[in-house]
Amino acid sequence: MTPTMPSTADDLPLNSDLIHHPAMLPIQQIAQQLGVSAEDVIPYGHHMAKVDIRALQPGGTQGKLILVSSITPTPLGEGKTVTTIGLSQGINRLGHRCVACIRQPSLGPVFGVKGGAAGGGASQVQPMEKLNLHLTGDIHAISAAHNLAAAALDARLYHEQRLGPAFSQQTGLPLLNIDPQQILWPRVVDHNDRALRHIRVGIGERTNGVERADHVEITAASELMAILALSENLPDMRQRIGRIILAHSTHGQPITTTDLGVAGAMAALMKETIHPTLMQTSEHTPVLIHAGPFANIAHGNSSVLADRLGLQLADFVVTEAGFGSDMGMEKFFNIKYRQSGIAPSCVVLVATLRSLKANSGAYDIKPGQPLPAEILNVNIPLLNQGCANLKWHINNAKSYGLPVVVAVNRFPDDSPEELRFLTDYALSAGALACEISDAFALGGAGTTALAQQVIAACAQDTEPMLPYPDSATLEDKLQVMAQRYGARDVIFTPQARRQLEEITAAGFGHLPLCIAKTPLSISADASLKNVPHDFVLPVTACAVSAGAGFVRIYTGNIMTMPGLGTLPAYYHIDIDDEGHIHGLS
Repeated sequence: MTPTMPSTADDLPLNSDLIHHPAMLPIQQIAQQLGVSAEDVIPYGHHMAKVDIRALQPGGTQGKLILVSSITPTPLGEGKTVTTIGLSQGINRLGHRCVACIRQPSLGPVFGVKGGAAGGGASQVQPMEKLNLHLTGDIHAISAAHNLAAAALDARLYHEQRLGPAFSQQTGLPLLNIDPQQILWPRVVDHNDRALRHIRVGIGERTNGVERADHVEITAASELMAILALSENLPDMRQRIGRIILAHSTHGQPITTTDLGVAGAMAALMKETIHPTLMQTSEHTPVLIHAGPFANIAHGNSSVLADRLGLQLADFVVTEAGFGSDMGMEKFFNIKYRQSGIAPSCVVLVATLRSLKANSGAYDIKPGQPLPAEILNVNIPLLNQGCANLKWHINNAKSYGLPVVVAVNRFPDDSPEELRFLTDYALSAGALACEISDAFALGGAGTTALAQQVIAACAQDTEPMLPYPDSATLEDKLQVMAQRYGARDVIFTPQARRQLEEITAAGFGHLPLCIAKTPLSISADASLKNVPHDFVLPVTACAVSAGAGFVRIYTGNIMTMPGLGTLPAYYHIDIDDEGHIHGLS
């Protein structure tokens, strides 16, 4: 997330590059401190390593999982990753062993609007440049495996149409009879490239393939990313890849990667991605990085394997769910918890004074534009109005049966008066505790009070409650979630209605939902701020991710390929003569 400023203007320089970080330790030392044996460490240079999943041992003592989410995001940034890293450092300072689990940043946001996702200030993953640029190559491996399936599908379509029945005679393979209008597997790229949202492939000579309409998605939206995040081991990942539905035949039959004969090669390309990557924070707290971002269009959580490994090795694991509690947190419970049984003991909701004022809906906040004085100055009525959004997210998190602790990410010019008001409001709205976080300025020292409250919350005996059973129909599941958002009804396009019926008829009605919608509103309309009510949730498309194990529901004007703005982050990024990277936040 976008890093926040230090707690007071005089504490530390506002430029996070100038904040002193202790020298990084060799990654083998971090692994040793965590209790990972040398044979399970796969080094990638001096300060990164993959941890072989053979290190996972069944049974034994398990730590407590802390799930970090937030209010409805705004262009101002809430500092969720800063809080995740800072909280893990604070728990370690209290004498407990703690691990942070985060997702690998996509190059799309890194070079787009948000910049990197390493945290910031005194609560940052190091080396930050490695995390934000390529890391250990997992996203590239997923892109390669995904695009291999796309190439194989178009090649099979071309050769079957070219040869007809002779195809089987020459190859010994059955005719798949791929319907060019029912190809479900687009290509992917790990960049924001709006020009690829609608394309045509196979243009030109007949030897170029079968001409058809298509589109390109960002890699984080690939079902392979979700499969990596949800797999329990390498055989499980291989089996899930084999269940992916790529297209339908002219007879309406699903065509899987197994039918196409490409599943094994895809798994081979992704073999090394199964191992989580180990790094360290500014204070040498271990961090496990695995799977990718985008909780608005993907399932938006760190991997099951990273969480399991952390829970085996530490007393506490702090894991971050993407965007607000209606996005990544919701999908943690409905998808990740259902499949893995990994249950959080506590939810931490991150909020800032600025973001709550922005969530009031009184102003149209745009990235890069100056903030209205009313947001920067003390304005209790405006803050009170925006706090309704915080109350909604507290209630939403509590509805899953867990205690909620609010972390207020402090900015240097935040007023004591407004901070007191926000703390009192959070407690009155049902939070178990509310603490100020100075993670950016002070690292773990700035989150010890928050850590104490979180540890106390984890001591409660809780069990997550899910909003719908597996046995409910897909439409009933969607109605339940829409009502939680505040919608009065769900409307389907004719295409979406047909797709939902076909998914149910194909035997996937028992799966949970992965709802794709804007992260900028609890509704599917980004312009509806604060706590919308009495709106209609428009469903534009439905699709099944048979390998990942959920049904994708697309709402509103949701897109699976972001675009670059007028002044993207890449304008500020460069290297010097010594190869040092500058401008990467």
